[in-house]
Amino acid sequence: MPVYKYVGRTPKGILKKGTIESVSRSQAITEIREKGISPREVTETKATIFNRDISIGVNKVKSQDFVIYCRQFATLIRAGISIVEATNILAEQTESKGLKKALYAVETELKEGLAFSEAAEKQQKAFPSLFVNMIRAGEATGNIDDTLDRLAVYFEKQNNIKKKVESTMAYPAVLSVIIVAVVIFMMVSIVPSITSTFETFGGELPLVTKMVMGMSEFIQHSWWLGLLIIAIIVIVFMLFYKNDKKFNYTVHFLLFKFPIFGKLLQKSAIARMTRTLSSLVSSSVPILQALTIVEKVVGNPVIGRVILASRESLEKGRPLSEPLKKSWVFPPLVTQMIAIGEQSGQLDLMLSKVADFYEEDVDRTVDTLKSLIEPLMIVVLAGVVGFIVIAIMVPMFSIYQEI
Repeated sequence: MPVYKYVGRTPKGILKKGTIESVSRSQAITEIREKGISPREVTETKATIFNRDISIGVNKVKSQDFVIYCRQFATLIRAGISIVEATNILAEQTESKGLKKALYAVETELKEGLAFSEAAEKQQKAFPSLFVNMIRAGEATGNIDDTLDRLAVYFEKQNNIKKKVESTMAYPAVLSVIIVAVVIFMMVSIVPSITSTFETFGGELPLVTKMVMGMSEFIQHSWWLGLLIIAIIVIVFMLFYKNDKKFNYTVHFLLFKFPIFGKLLQKSAIARMTRTLSSLVSSSVPILQALTIVEKVVGNPVIGRVILASRESLEKGRPLSEPLKKSWVFPPLVTQMIAIGEQSGQLDLMLSKVADFYEEDVDRTVDTLKSLIEPLMIVVLAGVVGFIVIAIMVPMFSIYQEI
């Protein structure tokens, strides 16, 4: 993206110089004015690490902001407002800096005669490939209104499922942190004050007491080493997760096999995959292109590999459902419904039915897990604290008997 050097003045007359990254000179002028600066000179310059504005996380568009944008955009277009005007309205009122910048860039491209899908495709950080391709199909068929409505419904449902799964996964994580905090407090404050009395009496201590005392000593004097080991493990894990495809696949495979939460993640991924494919097919996106998009959007290499096999199956003239039947990831309900959809010519409808079923199933599973996790974590906390208490109390009873 071009970088522009500018000179201007603030409303108080203070001279300001700087650089800004933008899609065009006119867009750069607009963005400079938004900062409260009246530009006098705006010239394109060569981008370097020294003159490029530094911004951390500015271009990232949150899913919640994009969901709101889709619904508002669909409403404005349905009300008869032109795409250019609707884009300008939404750019001015959105609170997301990344989305605002992308929409202003799209507005500039639209005024220059570019199609909305082509303009949005240039802003890949803001507009996902699913959105771009469905808009392109809607432009080709003249059903842009219906396409936007489908997109709004799609992103709303995906965001709701994502929030529910994240809240379910976050709950035990928070309780685990509380358990660790309680253990550390006991090891640092309570255990040393009590175990110090054991040294004055002497005698052989039980193995469980020695273990707790050893843990207490390590936490008090070598806590930095524990943090360092954890940090190294996390960094190495993230590096392999992002750069090694086999490791990434193995992690997702093991997550699907994980007790209790594995089924929830699997159902959520199936709901996302079928809803995405249904939306694309119903918007007249070619099936091979739709499968390529779904493979990227689903965000799971285990399911992505099966989708890729399904695409290759279609290219060879075989049914889409054939590779799905051979995979353990997809239950018979999914494969049978897709096979019926292929045979009846209503693939989008059948995929939508499957998505509805699994979205409702995810809702039920989340509610059930939430009701089970709390008492389970309380039992775990009680067990950990009880273990430490018993380790301390056993030698104390021996001391009292000797006294």
